[in-house]
Amino acid sequence: MLTAEERARGCRLGAVLRQVRGGRSMVEVASVAGVPVETLRKIEAGRVPTPAFFTVAAIAAALDLSLADLAVRVEPSAGERVRASA
Repeated sequence: MLTAEERARGCRLGAVLRQVRGGRSMVEVASVAGVPVETLRKIEAGRVPTPAFFTVAAIAAALDLSLADLAVRVEPSAGERVRASA
């Protein structure tokens, strides 16, 4: 079973990838990343909260997004950290 924090992190990851993808189509990004479009769709929707590292790395590379930048963007905000610890 996943924790609430793991599910929340998966949702944040999906939101960041969707935001960075911008106007590019899912088909285009998935093709460049070498992953099925349905995998990208599920990750962006938060339905795969803990995707494989190499899948995330391939998608990030297709979006010209470094893994370091992605990690920073996926970190919970200060408000989210306070709520999670309460």
